Amino acid sequence: MTTAQRHESWLLFRSRPALWALLRAGRWTGPVRHVPRVGWLVADPVLARRVLNDHAHTSVLGEGGVGHLWAQVLGDWVTELFDGPGHAAMRARVRDVFTEASARAHVDRVLAPRLAAATATLAAGGELDVADLARVLTGRLVADLLGLPGTTDEQARARFATAERLAALAVGTGASTHLAPATVATARELVAELTAGVADGWAHAGEDRLLGRCRALGLGRRETEGLAVLMAVAGTGTAASAMARTVALVADTGSAPRLLAAPDLVGDAVREGLRVSTPAPVIGRHVTGDTALGPAALRAGDRLLVLTHTVDNAAGGFDLDRPYDPATRQLWFGAGRHQCLGAALAKAELAALLRALLATGRPWRVTGRRAARGVLVPAYAQLRITAARRDAEPRS
Repeated sequence: MTTAQRHESWLLFRSRPALWALLRAGRWTGPVRHVPRVGWLVADPVLARRVLNDHAHTSVLGEGGVGHLWAQVLGDWVTELFDGPGHAAMRARVRDVFTEASARAHVDRVLAPRLAAATATLAAGGELDVADLARVLTGRLVADLLGLPGTTDEQARARFATAERLAALAVGTGASTHLAPATVATARELVAELTAGVADGWAHAGEDRLLGRCRALGLGRRETEGLAVLMAVAGTGTAASAMARTVALVADTGSAPRLLAAPDLVGDAVREGLRVSTPAPVIGRHVTGDTALGPAALRAGDRLLVLTHTVDNAAGGFDLDRPYDPATRQLWFGAGRHQCLGAALAKAELAALLRALLATGRPWRVTGRRAARGVLVPAYAQLRITAARRDAEPRS
């Protein structure tokens, strides 16, 4: 195990010990295996993609799916927009907000000043907490996309913290996605906090913002508030995790000098960082009808857990020379009609961060790190880096 792999394993264990054990077990269970009280574990890229594309026999809405969690918190309207014709129509109408071109433009417009400040800090010999910076960047970006107030670092941190607390309520749902009444009550309080200002954004935001697009689509305020919550949760924790962890992976593998010499490899670093970190390490599905999955006979009502982190990391550690793998493709974003809508935005954020760090003209090294504890998405609570001195020898 390399230094980078040890740090990633340590991060997973410290963040969620049960998840770490599940993902390690997935390396030895074979392509698909049933585990009592947990469900079917899928650890094969072909079978994983088959599950995520099998909308005739699986769903996100029943026990085991993320839609089942959100319906209890947000209401039954989730059923219509999370699956079926309503989901497809919603994605089709907002897709142009999440193209690669619009994502790059959005990131440049919103994050360029904050990234320039981070570059200046490193260039001046200062220390930078990339984990905190990632929380600020994602908090700012999602607020701007949704047309919500809050453009300072502190407001971005507060929005991120609320979304993280909301996501963390799902940590104990490994055996069941049914939430206790007290958990639902707490979740609804956090939703109310997170959606403060959404009503005004829904009424006045332009159609280049998601809230304005929702209004134009005829979605009511309540449904729009729910979508804003989903964007705030899905668009902050996973992206911030990938950003800090990729910066650590580049440092831990000694890859920064290579990126400095060949900036066109940033895209490869983004792909490898997302593959190795896989911020959504498990994707759940509910089986809606009897079907076969490889050697397994699935029955309606069963739960499926696609171990995306295990699947993605089977190829090995972070490597800028690793070729594109058609077996996994972008499995870290899911697959099928529920593939992450904000994939282009996440890639644009990560690329912008790496380019800002490279703009110092010097490689960086990690001076301190601390894992977040008890979070849904494994992440660094703190990742401090500095730029190497100009007279220092580059790492080999």
